[in-house]
Amino acid sequence: MREHHFHCTLTEVTAHEISETEKKLIAHAKQALSTAYAPYSQFKVAAAVLLQNGEIVCGSNQENAAYPSGLCAERVAFFTAATLYPAVKILAVAVTTAAHLHEPVAPCGACRQVMVEYEVKQDSKIKLLLTNPAGKMYISESIENILPFVFRLDV
Repeated sequence: MREHHFHCTLTEVTAHEISETEKKLIAHAKQALSTAYAPYSQFKVAAAVLLQNGEIVCGSNQENAAYPSGLCAERVAFFTAATLYPAVKILAVAVTTAAHLHEPVAPCGACRQVMVEYEVKQDSKIKLLLTNPAGKMYISESIENILPFVFRLDV
């Protein structure tokens, strides 16, 4: 038997330690919270995606009474960006919540897998910024960092 260890590393940062572009991306995510449809969970989440062409595309979670027919904010943002700008790389994504949690909200497993596939598809890393209403922030230089044993079809 052989034991393997997988880990992820997030860097905690403050507002004065991030770029103006990253601040703008987080602000867009916070604004997108107003479009979240979460009547069942009351757990509003929003994401903003920064594209290589400078565009920012937002998404928010969209629940449905026929659970699990809804969709998370991260996937809404990524799928919308890929539809509107199919040939443009995603550089970064900011994720936030309206919930007053001690830690920033992290993407679910399905969203992590989808976002990692975009890293594979575009052959470049996507920076992840996580924040909460209290202003606590974590950054990861790659989505794969938070999904270290990624499911991947190497073709």
